[in-house]
Amino acid sequence: MDKILPVNGSAPSTVETAHPARPARTTRRPARWRPALSGRLAAASVTAFTAAVLIRYGVSVTDMALFAVYVALGLVLPGVLVIRSLYRGPRTAAEEIALGLAFGYAVEILVYIGARAIGMPLLVAVWPLTTYALFLAVPSLRGHWRAGSRPATPLWWSWWLALVIAVLVAGSALKFFGTHAITWPGLGASYPDMPFHLALVGELKHHVPPSVPMVVGEPLAYHWFVYAHLAAASWLSGVEPLVLLYRLAMLPMLAGLVVLAGMTGRRVTGSWIGGAVTVVGTVFVGAPTLYLGTNGVFTWGGVPDTAWISPTQTLGALLFAPLVLVLLDLLERRRPDTGKWLLAGLFLVVLTGAKATYLPLLGAGLVLVAAVEVMRRRRPSTNVLIMLGMTTACILFAQFVLFGRERQGLVADPLSFMRMTWSKLTGLTTPSPGSLLGLTLVYLLCWAVTWSGVLGLLSRPRLLVRPRVSLMLGMGAAGLGAVLLLGHPGQSQLFFFWGAYPYLAAVAAYGILILLRRARVSPKAVMCSMGAGLLAAYLIPLLCGVTIPLSAGQDDGILYRPYLTLVALAVLAGLLVAILRGRARAAALVIVAFTTIGLPAYWHARVLSAVDNVTGDDPNPVVRPVENRVIPQGALAAGRWLRDHSGPDDLVATNTHCRLGYENPCDTRYPWVAALSERHVLVEGWAYTATNLSRWRPGLLPEGLPFWDTELIKLNDTAFQSPSQTSMRTLRERYGVRWLFVDELRGKISPRIGEFAEFRFRSGDYAVYRLPDGSV
Repeated sequence: MDKILPVNGSAPSTVETAHPARPARTTRRPARWRPALSGRLAAASVTAFTAAVLIRYGVSVTDMALFAVYVALGLVLPGVLVIRSLYRGPRTAAEEIALGLAFGYAVEILVYIGARAIGMPLLVAVWPLTTYALFLAVPSLRGHWRAGSRPATPLWWSWWLALVIAVLVAGSALKFFGTHAITWPGLGASYPDMPFHLALVGELKHHVPPSVPMVVGEPLAYHWFVYAHLAAASWLSGVEPLVLLYRLAMLPMLAGLVVLAGMTGRRVTGSWIGGAVTVVGTVFVGAPTLYLGTNGVFTWGGVPDTAWISPTQTLGALLFAPLVLVLLDLLERRRPDTGKWLLAGLFLVVLTGAKATYLPLLGAGLVLVAAVEVMRRRRPSTNVLIMLGMTTACILFAQFVLFGRERQGLVADPLSFMRMTWSKLTGLTTPSPGSLLGLTLVYLLCWAVTWSGVLGLLSRPRLLVRPRVSLMLGMGAAGLGAVLLLGHPGQSQLFFFWGAYPYLAAVAAYGILILLRRARVSPKAVMCSMGAGLLAAYLIPLLCGVTIPLSAGQDDGILYRPYLTLVALAVLAGLLVAILRGRARAAALVIVAFTTIGLPAYWHARVLSAVDNVTGDDPNPVVRPVENRVIPQGALAAGRWLRDHSGPDDLVATNTHCRLGYENPCDTRYPWVAALSERHVLVEGWAYTATNLSRWRPGLLPEGLPFWDTELIKLNDTAFQSPSQTSMRTLRERYGVRWLFVDELRGKISPRIGEFAEFRFRSGDYAVYRLPDGSV
């Protein structure tokens, strides 16, 4: 097993002392070319596998090639050159590429916002071209075209990263690609949030500053930087936004996140094994659910579940990872480093608009670091105070400027997630105070089991005061606190906790390695402990037999049975091992078994959910069957025709406000017209708007709230149901409507529309009309 950081004596004050030189080995190390060749083979293998998957799910070779060239030359290569100049030090090739990719995203977004604002979106290409010119022309920069020194890397490391990335690609294919087609009719069965994301890509492709395209004049108080990236990618590569969003754009982000998570774990633990464990914790581990049935209530979320349906979270996770790495250097090095401060400032600023939920996590971590330093040295370091000030400024800018003080449905509602979870587990609506408290304790026990490795740091209390440890513990505590104290109609408070996964995984891996080293546990004993955890994860649900949702009349007290059983087995096993092998080994092996439980229980829940979704047994399927599609036949062709025959500033009116099949009551999560046409709509679906979410209160459905401007919605619908010269003139002259997008399946559509508007196109159930200029 790889050695970890020294655990005796005081904590090192610099990164260099945190990674002491290893004693001379008697065995011969592999030649330098072997890790490099192994890394290239691993990268080629996972690339070939990804290409095969994409071809299988409808992506053309041309689109793949264009996107690959764009990523390589427009993001990675210029990013790597700048990273080499600002963030020096030995790194593996994969780490350097991931850092360059993240830097490329950050700069591209900022440049694109400026280029689009002046009406010249293709000027975004200036940034990579300028970078190339500078690094070719300036003598002091030319040396960065050559890679610097590389650290000694185990041969298995690159293959491990490639394997995890391949698993994520395969999971994307099974869970998302297979249920989200990019052609009709499968496209219509998309998860309701996907057309919203697609509409925002179209909005950022044509307008900066952006607004909500589904309701005219509605400000976009949302994390929108990822859509600026997707718009820039579409302009530069020529690939359709639909293909980027549904197939391509998240793949480089996922690969970069895996590499940077491993880099974080390696930095925190000082061990390649620790880096590998951190990757597993980041990607695959969740709270163990020990119930039978479709039981992903506790464990839903994290990288596999949210990668595609929440592109804001995926980009935010990727941008936050290098910020944390740079911050670790700044907190543990006392020497000034202008390059690292520039990188920290850039990532922090872009993160503000990419996923601002990471900012409170970072702030909480920095506050804990400052508190620890006050206890140790009576004052926090200057670097901590500077970074805390920068983070606070970005939080205030996000809240008061970027998001216009809109809360987007987020409210203080303690234990709202637990009430929702209790309802799904039992099928009932209102838990008693005792039931709510009991389920909260079960939830906390689940996460205590998953991150129990953190307890290993208690064996060396001095490790807890290291900035790297206290920073990550503070972020994890803030994420969990947000889940327990906040409420949101879409349970979006969970994003705070999901964002902390990689960093909790890193300190948990650190604690496990500390314990194993202290107890001198053999690899064989570790494997046996992991086997016991795997066995417990499958046997406890079978032995306890608690199937959810509970059937009518069952006492909800049986929900605690599997977890009480788990605690009892852990105590008995710990006592037995302590008697036979000593307390240190007992603690180490029990924690290893606990941590292992989070892996099979998590994926067991995912498999059951996927099977029930396919068979139709899941009461809350992620994607509805095609026969219950959310857009009628012909919408795609009509939307594309309107995009090709109208101007980006043209305004469209439509009669569709509700998802197909959800008209009574109306589910207003319907942004397909704006998504497919890339045009602003007078009033389409308003569920995702800040105005609508500001009216939400616990107990209400935000997608079921009526439109707030009754006069406007009445005028809009009258133009389709009983058109007149007056109504059409009002649409054209007062609001600037130029096109009518008519869904002939919805409501009572008047045949007289053609008397007041020029018929231009029909496809299936959709017709497009143009209002003439001037008086109607």
